[in-house]
Amino acid sequence: MRVGMGYDAHRFAAERRLVLCGVEVPHTLGLLGHSDADVATHALMDALLGAAGLGDIGQHFPDSDPAYKGISSLKLLEKVVLILKQKGYGIANADVTIIAQEPKLAPYRQQMADILTGIVGAPVNVKATTTEGMGFAGRREGIAAQAIALLTEQ
Repeated sequence: MRVGMGYDAHRFAAERRLVLCGVEVPHTLGLLGHSDADVATHALMDALLGAAGLGDIGQHFPDSDPAYKGISSLKLLEKVVLILKQKGYGIANADVTIIAQEPKLAPYRQQMADILTGIVGAPVNVKATTTEGMGFAGRREGIAAQAIALLTEQ
């Protein structure tokens, strides 16, 4: 068994959609990034790649590559899952925590978990928390996410 941890953070930006775990969440601001800036899915991909010892998403999907401009992070997650299968790894489960002062995410958590579980092919739990006003997330400057994943060697 192999464990990996992922972390990502993106700042808020005007005229962008807010996409978390593939779900478009209604909000006045989106997240800034080369892709759809889905911070939670990015953290999950880094956890999966890290568990397999395969680097991070920046190595596999660099923001300098125009092919990834505006791409859905779910498509990138599908590629990560394929890479893991090709390397002989199965995914046992994963856990994602979204760190945001706003918007409130409780109404979307199950849909987020269902989407990620469907792509990963294993249980993915999604949680959300605030920082009680502390740090960049607490000041409503952006959103961060952490993830942990457990892989098995096939």
